[in-house]
Amino acid sequence: MIKIRHSDERGPANHGWLQSLHTFSFGNYYDPEHMGVSALRVINDDKVTPGRGFGAHSHQDMEIISYVKKGCIEHRDSMGNVERLPAGEFQLISAGTGITHSEYNPSDTEPLEFLQIWIQPDVVGIEPGYQQKLFETRQGLQLIASPDARDGSLLLHQDAFLYQLCLKADQTTSHSLALGRQMYVHIVSGVVSVNGERLSEGDGATVNGVSAVQFAGVENSEALVFDLP
Repeated sequence: MIKIRHSDERGPANHGWLQSLHTFSFGNYYDPEHMGVSALRVINDDKVTPGRGFGAHSHQDMEIISYVKKGCIEHRDSMGNVERLPAGEFQLISAGTGITHSEYNPSDTEPLEFLQIWIQPDVVGIEPGYQQKLFETRQGLQLIASPDARDGSLLLHQDAFLYQLCLKADQTTSHSLALGRQMYVHIVSGVVSVNGERLSEGDGATVNGVSAVQFAGVENSEALVFDLP
């Protein structure tokens, strides 16, 4: 079974300096039909104007993943991390007992576009942690985060796996889905066929009740793929 969430169905938010599209309920956008999928709670597609950003704010007991599509994030947090996250890199913050951080667009001229993803952890009250990594771009599925940090992936405190999918036009790949598990796919760019359903940039889909998911690049494409409990 596949349930599609089209890009234009997402909840919009306009804060002037921030334009955001919410795949799931977030902030002032509430949709009881879209509260998340399994432990996946948030996918926000954010665009931040030059020189602006999110001031210091706090989180607790949440796994927070940021992926920059264009531009760069300037990050500061209460753990002492002062970092820049350029396009193509992944950041994973385990908020645990509590962290405070800020995220800014340091450019005076270029907009920042990034995805912010929240995954509910399966353990609470842990020591906060920070991870950041640039993965070698490869065609097919690249493991980004896992519960045991296998194969050099980021450590995610949940029985969930995040993959980056990169496909050229007419290229195909597949992913086995264990019994009782489900998948969420978010298209970052291009057009991808997911089990025969055509998805474009900003579209998402929940897939369950199948043993394998087939991906085909309709054009050069990128997606994030979540294997969830």
